[in-house]
Amino acid sequence: MVVVKKYPAFTYSQSMPKTYRHLYEALCDVGTLYHAYRRARRGKRRRPDVAAFEFRFEEQLVELAEALASERYRPGRYRSFRVFEHGKQRIISAAPFRDRVVHHAVCAQIEPIWEARFIHDSYASRAGKGTHAALDRAQHFARGHRYALQLDMQQFFPSVDHALLLGMLARHIADERLLRLIERILAGGAHLSRTSYTMVYFAGDDLFAAARPRGLPIGNQTSQFWANVYLHPLDLFIKQELHCRAYVRYCDDLLLFAHDKATLHRWRAAVSEQAARLRLTLHERRAQVVPVETGLPFLGWRLFPYRRRLKRRNVVAFARRWRHQRARYARGECTLADLQARLLGWLGHARQGQTRGLRRSLLAAPLPRVGQP
Repeated sequence: MVVVKKYPAFTYSQSMPKTYRHLYEALCDVGTLYHAYRRARRGKRRRPDVAAFEFRFEEQLVELAEALASERYRPGRYRSFRVFEHGKQRIISAAPFRDRVVHHAVCAQIEPIWEARFIHDSYASRAGKGTHAALDRAQHFARGHRYALQLDMQQFFPSVDHALLLGMLARHIADERLLRLIERILAGGAHLSRTSYTMVYFAGDDLFAAARPRGLPIGNQTSQFWANVYLHPLDLFIKQELHCRAYVRYCDDLLLFAHDKATLHRWRAAVSEQAARLRLTLHERRAQVVPVETGLPFLGWRLFPYRRRLKRRNVVAFARRWRHQRARYARGECTLADLQARLLGWLGHARQGQTRGLRRSLLAAPLPRVGQP
């Protein structure tokens, strides 16, 4: 279905921002790549591709540094698989481990440039932030306001326009070689969105708009960071133009708080228009103004001013995974440490809300004996 949006294309202000040069030389340094390799392998050393790289990592890093320095580096093919999360199907794309090292190295060079510019209340994929901090902040705003507006983007990652993203990056990066590398990384994953993106035409588009390069692979280290860069103009618009003081964003999930419904309805129209400048569309059915007392669905929780409850589907999904993990342990396919790590990780998440009875019920069942499921 084609939807026509009557908004102009996104444009940039005429102010001259500070730019950064000579970033590519640091990226090609073996020491930089070594630290990126250490970050990329964290928690994944048992995987065959990571183990193969680690077996001769010194040679691999030297070869990678030479390929980057001579601009001979080209990204490899992605491995894609489908996962079902919160009732939705997602296509996760995993880059070869060699490319993941480059992704971490790129982010290490350019993340500090934007980290100083991002608003405080953006919580996805940032050091010291995360889902629990976002929940705490949203609950803080819910206690001081009567109404909330929840927004999220339709098919966000497949919709990210490469030309707009590169323009945003070029506002602060004046290193042409680094920009060319970023463009190659983006182009390497552009084909992944063709099957998951439903074309939307905006004002001024012609038939060639369908051929615009777009899409970020879900699962890439760079994709998480570039998502924040892409939505940064929208953050500034909400904070500086709409003067919304109570605002929280986690990736493409947005919460705006106010004391009256009329203000939030006006902000909803303005955010929809600004999102169209970024070639994004809102989920109109989900964009509702609701009283905070009724609870806000946010990041897998039902959020109230003074309490929070896990969504039932999240509990059911974990119970299913927990039964599967216990069965694997009974068959001797995983260790007790693996089983405990899985349980403790989820309990740490569930402890963020009123879930004492739920956690007790999960811990009440005795562990099966190995060989006796």
